[in-house]
Amino acid sequence: MKINKIAAGYSIFVGLSMIGMWIMFYCTGEIPELNTKPAEIGLHITGEMITAVVLIIGGYAIFTKKSWGLQVYTLSMGMLLYTLIVSPGYYVQRGEIPFIIMFSVLFLLSVLFIIFSIIKREGFRN
Repeated sequence: MKINKIAAGYSIFVGLSMIGMWIMFYCTGEIPELNTKPAEIGLHITGEMITAVVLIIGGYAIFTKKSWGLQVYTLSMGMLLYTLIVSPGYYVQRGEIPFIIMFSVLFLLSVLFIIFSIIKREGFRN
């Protein structure tokens, strides 16, 4: 399998996982900030949902060899890197090691896929 297909699958998987994670947190009542900091968490969730949707679109565009796929994929990965830098702080403060490990692994994988998309640029284009 080509690296562009793996990267596209990663993008779609992470996007869907982000949406699923927030749905799970909401359904299980695991977002106490909805009561204590509704504007802050609302904007945070909105940013993550936009990131997730752009990740899914970017991954789909790479899979289907759209002419604009590399641009959207690159944008989505930049958005993801920002999220992977900012979001772990919450879990670091709470000492939740599994989440810290998860964010670290996702950060490293994302950086690798960005590097591959630069090195193998032609494989990511139409």
